[in-house]
Amino acid sequence: MDMILIHLSKSIWAAWVFSPSQAIGNAKTTRNDNSSRFGKYIELRFSKQHSILGAHMRTYLLEKSRVVFQASEERNYHIFYQLCASEHLPEFKDLYLGSPDDFFYTSQGAAPEIRDVDDAEELSKTREAFTTLGFPEKDQMMVFRIVSAILHFGNVNIKERDGESCEIPARDESIKVMCKLLAIEESQMRMWLCNRKIQTVNETLTKPLTEANASFARDALVKGIYSRLFDWIVAQINKALHNSTKSHKFIGVLDIYGFETFKINSFEQFCINYANEKLQQIFNMHVFKLEQEEYVREQIEWSFIDFYDNQPCIDLIESKLGILDLLDEECKMPKGSDNNWCQKLYDKHLGKSQHFDKPRTSRTAFIINHFADRVEYQSDGFLEKNRDTILEEQINTLKASEHELVAELFTESSDAAAGGGGGGGGGRRRASSSTQPVRAQPKAGNKQHRKTVGSQFRDSLCALMDTLNATTPHYIRCIKPNDTKSAFEFDPKRAVEQLRACGVLETIRISAAGYPSRWTYAEFFQRYRVLALSKHISKGNMRKTCEAILPALISDDDKYRFGKTKIFFRAGQVAYLEKLRADKLRSCGVMIQKHIRGWLQRRKYQRLRKSILLVQTYGRGLLARSHADFLRKTRAATRIQARWRGFCQRKKFNSIHTAIVVLQAHVRALFARRRYMELLQKRKAIVIQTAVRGFVQRSKFRRVMRGIVLVQSHFRRRKARVQLKILKVEAKSVDHIKRVNKGLENKIIELQQRLDEKAKEATQAKQAEVMVEKLKTELTRLRVTEEDAKTSSNKVIDMEEELARLRAELEQVKGEKQDLLTEKEQMVLQHEQVVNSMLEEKMTLTEELDTAKAQIRRQEEETDEYVKEKLEAAKALLVNEFESERAHHQRLVKEHARLQQRLENLQGEMQVLTSPTKGHHRAASDISTISLESLASGMTDTDRKEEEEDQGYDTAVRKRTSSGKLGSRPAPEPPVNGSDEVAAKKPPLPPSSLTSSNSGSVSSINTVGTTATSVGSNNGGSGDMDVGLMLKLQSKIKDLEREKKKLREKLEGMEEDSGRGSIVADSAFGSLRQGLDPAVQPADHTDHSVDVSLVLKLQRRIRDLEAVKRRLTLELDSRSESKVEEPDMGRALGTWQEDALESLKMQELQNDNDKLRREVSKLMKSIADTVDFEHTSQKTISEAGKEFLGERTYL
Repeated sequence: MDMILIHLSKSIWAAWVFSPSQAIGNAKTTRNDNSSRFGKYIELRFSKQHSILGAHMRTYLLEKSRVVFQASEERNYHIFYQLCASEHLPEFKDLYLGSPDDFFYTSQGAAPEIRDVDDAEELSKTREAFTTLGFPEKDQMMVFRIVSAILHFGNVNIKERDGESCEIPARDESIKVMCKLLAIEESQMRMWLCNRKIQTVNETLTKPLTEANASFARDALVKGIYSRLFDWIVAQINKALHNSTKSHKFIGVLDIYGFETFKINSFEQFCINYANEKLQQIFNMHVFKLEQEEYVREQIEWSFIDFYDNQPCIDLIESKLGILDLLDEECKMPKGSDNNWCQKLYDKHLGKSQHFDKPRTSRTAFIINHFADRVEYQSDGFLEKNRDTILEEQINTLKASEHELVAELFTESSDAAAGGGGGGGGGRRRASSSTQPVRAQPKAGNKQHRKTVGSQFRDSLCALMDTLNATTPHYIRCIKPNDTKSAFEFDPKRAVEQLRACGVLETIRISAAGYPSRWTYAEFFQRYRVLALSKHISKGNMRKTCEAILPALISDDDKYRFGKTKIFFRAGQVAYLEKLRADKLRSCGVMIQKHIRGWLQRRKYQRLRKSILLVQTYGRGLLARSHADFLRKTRAATRIQARWRGFCQRKKFNSIHTAIVVLQAHVRALFARRRYMELLQKRKAIVIQTAVRGFVQRSKFRRVMRGIVLVQSHFRRRKARVQLKILKVEAKSVDHIKRVNKGLENKIIELQQRLDEKAKEATQAKQAEVMVEKLKTELTRLRVTEEDAKTSSNKVIDMEEELARLRAELEQVKGEKQDLLTEKEQMVLQHEQVVNSMLEEKMTLTEELDTAKAQIRRQEEETDEYVKEKLEAAKALLVNEFESERAHHQRLVKEHARLQQRLENLQGEMQVLTSPTKGHHRAASDISTISLESLASGMTDTDRKEEEEDQGYDTAVRKRTSSGKLGSRPAPEPPVNGSDEVAAKKPPLPPSSLTSSNSGSVSSINTVGTTATSVGSNNGGSGDMDVGLMLKLQSKIKDLEREKKKLREKLEGMEEDSGRGSIVADSAFGSLRQGLDPAVQPADHTDHSVDVSLVLKLQRRIRDLEAVKRRLTLELDSRSESKVEEPDMGRALGTWQEDALESLKMQELQNDNDKLRREVSKLMKSIADTVDFEHTSQKTISEAGKEFLGERTYL
């Protein structure tokens, strides 16, 4: 128990001194290098033995705006600079950090460093505090990844496309790094940063955002991420410091901002000053209450003390139709604005409340007379900060993150927890160990019920006031000596301003109106009895003595009062008594000092005279003996000096002679080396001149050859342009288009393959050129250093032979690799055979075990105790397995919710990709009223089979369909007015028609039942393809919804069964129960290894499809960039080929999305079949089952 308390004390110390909340919640301001930008209330809980049991922390109003903006000479939160200072650490290599000046969110204040503070060392302390509080290393790195992603988010460059839309450049690396750190889809984040979705009753519209709106939405999202991360860290700290033992007492420490007033005051300063008004009211009431209770208890006469009551100011803010009430009402208005809210304040309170006023020159500001000062607030931004809204599409993108912590920050439960924390702090959170299945929460429009920041802060402040009123508070006022953060400097004017803002001057005034000084009778008698005469002192009755002393010292009896146990004095009377006492003590001290000092001086003189005579006697003898000794030593020193000086002169001469000889030798050697170097340099200069002259001639030859090649290229390009003009004239002919279109798709694919081959050849040529340049450099160096040119050529030949030998070895290794793969397949087959034989052997052993147990039951009396113990152990094991399987079921449901969210995000992305115009887009679900049953009936069995077999880009089906028409398979036409015959007779169109305009596509949809002439005139080929694709998507979405409904019904049935206490039995449970109890026999021998294998295969396939999709997107972007960088090549291929390539890529992306939806549907169905354990039991665990159980950690 003592060790637990010691660890808990260390945790509380880490949370208090080096808490991660300090690094994430503190920042440098102009007045404080470590300013806390959030309020916190910490409770330290104690047992009856007065030992610490635990602690809990509540936070209030985190300054989220500091994440995206800092004033001059200020910094962002410390954690950003600590990470930038530690970028050299190996574990931070994947965070792509840099200097604070490289990031927009950390460079606005132009003050990245704090004097005498090492940010790298501070980060190590923060990590140590994380570890002390029980944060796993994985969670710590996830926190650092999220903070780093925020830094990169600020560098995302949003550019204006036109007056009503914006875009993010394809080469923007910041958004790529941010999406990689958060493990979210880059394409979706790009889309919803520049667009928003507007949903009505019957349709969904996609509206582009302007550059300003997109930047504001990005900053709002960043502030939301940081705030939720802060709340999560506070919740984890509370979880680490929580103790289930009931506490006896607690000490609460409230650390909150002081009164603030700046040149521009906004919503943050309004909330801070509102909190200080509430705290000042409690402070005044507390001081007045203590004074009143003291006077009543001592039974003295007193009059009512008048003090400043700030209740009217508080009513102005929080009462009905007050400032906060009107602000919430304006936030609910669809077209609410800051100006309208400010005008409502003028109408309701101007001239009616003495604490509310209006500036003379402004119509968007208002003034509140606080207890400390008059503060002018600017209404700009109040509504947005009070709403604190983030676009739902951006939240959905983050919910689909592959990192569990990122998705957890934006779940419904975290939203609800964050809503009760008082505007950004975090209410009280408790960790639950329940393993009940978690249903996928339906999306509900709860915006109307979500509390605003002001309402949350008001509620949390009321709860804090209730806590303070129920306790005995003690106040500590912190006063800064100066604003320059200098040592040994005191600014009296600034100190008085702080004392007035803290309410200390008002407290002093209240105290001075009563009797602020008080003494007990014993203390007064002990201290001031020196002022009384001896006849007035009575040790048996101290009160009588005090009543006799005071009238003689203070003539005005209103200056003091006698209570039951104390004497009360007006302000200044105790100082007067202290002066009288000091004067009395001073006069008595002077008299005593006078007599003692005289006696001491006389005694000192007598001792000094006796000592001087004794010292003189011994001193004279000592001087005579010293002089005689000096004469003897002088004579001896003279002889020694003569001998020593001769020795030194001889030694000096020998040293100079030796040095001269050595110096001559070195100088002569130096002259010889210089002569040698001159000859050597002359010889090398001749060699260098030879090499340079050869290089000049070779360069001249290369320039001539380059010019010749350039002339040839120009001539060939001119011929190609003439040929291109001829081809364009032929292309305009309809008959020619009909002739060419028959093999156009094959030509496109052939051209694509040729382009790929040319690109590979160009890459190989560049690599060969690089290798040749390296060999030339090596050859030149060998020619300079080696005199024999023949030796160099032999070395080159040897290198070529070595290269050929290495190639042969490479071919041999490839062959060995193929042999190993073949051997691996054989080993897999052998392994399966061994497993089957082991399963058969296990069945045999199981039968033998049943026989042995039958014999054991005959001896029931002897083995009764043993069987009971075994059954208890089996029961415990089953319960543990049941709990593990229930937890596994919850993970599967969470994975299903995440996949469902990703599916919805992909649907939104498909809506935008398939919409042919900018601006407002209609949802795909409303594109046509053609029945979906006709689409299902139009698909043949062969189509369905090919659709199921097509699992990637490199399958046989894909290769077969790639040689045919564009896309995997044309969509079936709906049977309306003979459209099948029209589609059959309609000639194929060139690839350029695939990228038709918006008018063409819409007209083709609306005229499905018309003749072929009207369809062809509106270029409706792509329109027919879009209609088929949309109908196909609608059918797949309907199938997904039906599968989702079935899965939800199965989950609800499982929850009801688990609530009744039924025991789940899967293949592992069945084999275990058969091993323990022979009476339990399998009811069904259905093997689910195929379903489990399908689950694992589909999971791997989904990951592969996501990787392929990202690769195709990057390839499409790179090709679009290469088309911009190489216009000559693009013009040579022709405009129709470029459009065809784009359409091909778009069709591949659409097919990829369709396959992903199909596989997600199969995965959901397979998971539902796998987790339905009620009617399945299996004797043995198959290999697929073992693999599935091994994959639980990943799931």
